[in-house]
Amino acid sequence: MNRHPRFTRFVHDVVIQTPLLRMILLLVVLWLAFSAGLYAAERGVAGTAITSYGRALYWGIAAFSTAGIAEVPVSGAARVVGGIWIVVGSMLFFGTLVATVTAYFMRPLQRPARQIVETIEYNLERLDELSIGELDLLKDTVDALIVHMESLKAKQQRRKAEV
Repeated sequence: MNRHPRFTRFVHDVVIQTPLLRMILLLVVLWLAFSAGLYAAERGVAGTAITSYGRALYWGIAAFSTAGIAEVPVSGAARVVGGIWIVVGSMLFFGTLVATVTAYFMRPLQRPARQIVETIEYNLERLDELSIGELDLLKDTVDALIVHMESLKAKQQRRKAEV
């Protein structure tokens, strides 16, 4: 028994309909890569606090999250790698938040066909109660939806043929 259907639907919509998972995956991959680059650039440098890959991973989180507690890399190469990571990681992290919220709230506007289908289903459930005018409108809506869906399928087939 699902005790929180709205929350479950919200999480499902966010995960499926927004770029959240793809962006988090990209962020993690870049974090691992930049941390490896930072560690490689700092390895063997005297006076560095980044003496292990684990410390480089920690530095990667502390630096781009603006926590202000990250050690400063010592070597010039590590500073370049770290600086690039701070910019890219911050843009990706905050961009992910903005993109997820935007995609979630814009989704209903991008899927009017689903709203039409739900309206048609609702009207079909109360078919006996509809007037002749409402039945004509329902028929016109269904016909327009079919034409629209056929044009979308044709576009998809043309794209597949081009590839």
